[in-house]
Amino acid sequence: MKNIPYKIEEEIIKVPRFEEGAGFYTTKQRSRNMSRIRSKNSVPELILRKALWSRSVRYRIHKKGLPGSPDLVINKYRLAIFIDGDFWHGYKWEQKRDTIKSNTKFWIPKIERNMQKDRLNNARLSQMGYTVMRFWEHEVKNNLERCINQILLYIEAAKEDNIPITE
Repeated sequence: MKNIPYKIEEEIIKVPRFEEGAGFYTTKQRSRNMSRIRSKNSVPELILRKALWSRSVRYRIHKKGLPGSPDLVINKYRLAIFIDGDFWHGYKWEQKRDTIKSNTKFWIPKIERNMQKDRLNNARLSQMGYTVMRFWEHEVKNNLERCINQILLYIEAAKEDNIPITE
């Protein structure tokens, strides 16, 4: 992958290490729950992938050569798709931020840094000529057809505009 220069206009958010030495504590049950959360092949991601595949949309998953390693990539139309977890990527962050009660010195910077990385990856992908679509996990679970239609509409428009086929 070619290294594309990107000017970071905002200061990178520092996230402290989550460890007892830094003053962060968790119960065994919460630790067990957190260890079972997936970053790849999550339920919303699998639902979207299955629905696209059934409509003959072919894609690559977790393409490591692209910024942010998108959940789905449709190379033919230069489309990168992410399915963002509501908690991890800050859905309605301004409202939810104040509801976090434990280990706030870790979780608030962690989620804000995730949001910052999302903006950076969107910009980098756009510079590379990709269109980025992001869906919230609740959108995929509750409005799957709407998400699929948005992707299919983009593909139809790309076909009409004769977007060059790459790779």
